[in-house]
Amino acid sequence: MMEVLKNKVSGFWEEEDGLGTLELILIIGVIIIIALIFKDQITALIKSLLSKVDTKSNEFFPG
Repeated sequence: MMEVLKNKVSGFWEEEDGLGTLELILIIGVIIIIALIFKDQITALIKSLLSKVDTKSNEFFPG
């Protein structure tokens, strides 16, 4: 009995069929929810990074 259970668990663990449609939909859904929750922080971070890039590029390429 234990050997059968061990083989089933081992087979399940080693199975690598890839991601199914449901898993992809769930992952995308979670990413969208997180993006909506932290929208203001993400926007501020991107604006800050782009500002720094602009400043550094102006230092490197004056004019």
